[in-house]
Amino acid sequence: MWSHIAPLIADEDGTISDAFGTWVQKSMYGRKYMGMERATFLIAADGRTLREWRKVKVPGHAEQVLETLRTAG
Repeated sequence: MWSHIAPLIADEDGTISDAFGTWVQKSMYGRKYMGMERATFLIAADGRTLREWRKVKVPGHAEQVLETLRTAG
């Protein structure tokens, strides 16, 4: 179905989260802090970002991504 599926990667030094803008200021109960925005990026083999989902909610998200993959290829 897909020509290439890359492995998951770890962003130990924060370079990738800085590039994608996912290390953001958050707030809980009036307290502000820095944290990771839950996001998914669909990246083509040539490095282009085909689709991005920001502020992801877990229920149903995997199905959304799979449907995008099915219709894209």
